[in-house]
Amino acid sequence: EVQLVESGGGLVQPGGSVRLSCAASGFTFSTYTMSWVRQAPGKGLEWVSSIICGAGRTYYADSVKGRFTIARDNANNTLYLQMNSLKPEDTAVYHCATYSGCYFRRSYDYRGQGTQVTVSS
Repeated sequence: EVQLVESGGGLVQPGGSVRLSCAASGFTFSTYTMSWVRQAPGKGLEWVSSIICGAGRTYYADSVKGRFTIARDNANNTLYLQMNSLKPEDTAVYHCATYSGCYFRRSYDYRGQGTQVTVSS
């Protein structure tokens, strides 16, 4: 059974930084592409970033490009999202998501419960 457990969220001031983690289990992590998606209050799910298995190529939404960095640790089955220069509009529940295969698509087959990130002074 695929399990994805996010951590690291919280309250952060505008301009601040936070690092999210996602502990994965129940599947062969190194053969799955990993992503982050978010849901702001009153809005739908928004794809944020993906990191492909194998070559490790990364993809970012325009809204976070240059501020967020996605990374994966295949030895420890963990996905990360380093979030810098945070803005109030980054406030959302951030979910880890995944699908089998080393190619890019914005959709996913599995998603974790999420961790709340609130950017406010």
